[in-house]
Amino acid sequence: MTALAAVPTTPRRRSRLAPHGLTWSVLRLHRTALYVCGAAFVAFAATMIWMYAIGDDARASIGACGSPGSGLPSCLEITELTAENDTYRYVLSLATTVLAYAMFPVAAWAGGALIGRELESGTARLAWTQSVTPLRWLAAKLAVPALLLTAGTTAAVLLNVWARQDDNPNLVGDWYYPDVFVTTGPTAVTYVLAGLALGALAGLVTRRALPAAGVGFAATLVLYNILERYREDLWPTVYRQGDSPGGLPRSALPVDNGMVLTSGERVTGSRCPMLPDSACVKDADVAGYYSTFHPRSHFWPLQLVDAGIALAVAALATAAAFWLLRRRTP
Repeated sequence: MTALAAVPTTPRRRSRLAPHGLTWSVLRLHRTALYVCGAAFVAFAATMIWMYAIGDDARASIGACGSPGSGLPSCLEITELTAENDTYRYVLSLATTVLAYAMFPVAAWAGGALIGRELESGTARLAWTQSVTPLRWLAAKLAVPALLLTAGTTAAVLLNVWARQDDNPNLVGDWYYPDVFVTTGPTAVTYVLAGLALGALAGLVTRRALPAAGVGFAATLVLYNILERYREDLWPTVYRQGDSPGGLPRSALPVDNGMVLTSGERVTGSRCPMLPDSACVKDADVAGYYSTFHPRSHFWPLQLVDAGIALAVAALATAAAFWLLRRRTP
C-alpha cells in the first residue's frame, strides 16, 4: 500500500491591519451586539437619506400659496404635499429620539454583557490566566467599543444634521428641544461614551449581568436628567429690558422673565403675574419688563460645556473602573 505523502500547508498570513489579540477576541465575543448596532446604523442612515429626499416637498408644504397667476405656488399643490410634511416631521422626530436615547441601551449592554456577564461566568478570570493582565483586559474591553461607538454616533449625528437641511423649526423643532439639542452636536457622542463607562463601572461593582445592566441604566438615566434639567444654566444668559413684556425671537430659549420695579428690584413672572395692578405689584411701581434667554448663537457654547461634563463623567467612571479592578485583583 502506497502511503500518500503529506502535503505541507502554508499558514494563512493575517494582515497587519486586521484585528488580532484582545481586539479580535472582543469583536468575536460580542459580534451579536456588533451586528445589531451595524444593522441599526444602516437603518438610521437609510431613514436619513429618505428624509433628505422628501425634505424639499415638506418645506414647500408650509410655504405661502395663492391662486393661479399670483406668482405663488398653487394651494392645491401645497395641499397635496401635506403627507410628505407629516411624514417628515414624524419620522425625523422618531429617529432623533432614538439617537438621543442611544446611551441607555449602551449602558445596559456594557454593564450586563460586556463586563458583568464575564465576571459572573468566570470568563474574565480565565482570560487573566492566559498571559492577559486584568488592566489590559479592561482596557481592550472599553477601547474597542468606545472607538466603534464614537465613529458610529458621529456619523449618525452628521447624517441627522444633513437630513435637517435648513433647520426650519416648524418642521424639525427648535434647536433647544432636548432631543434636537443632543443629536445635532458632539453631545450625542459624549453621552454614549458616558453610558459605556457607567455601565462598565456598574458591571465591576455588581459582578453580575442583570444587576449591572439595571444599575448602569439607572446611573445613565440620572446623568441624562441632571444635564437636561440644568442645561440652560451651563452658560451665561442674555439680559434684555424693555417697556413691554415678551418680544423674544422665535429662536431664543427663554429662561426667566418678569418686571423691574422703580426701586430696581426684579420680580419674576412666576412669583407675580405680569399684569397691571396685580395683587402683588401696582402698575405705578413697574419701571419695565425684563427677560433672560439664550439666543441661537449660544448653541455651541452650551453644546461644548454639556459635552465636556458628559466626557468628564465618562473619564471619572473609567478611572474608577480601573481603580476598582486593580484593588480586587492581585
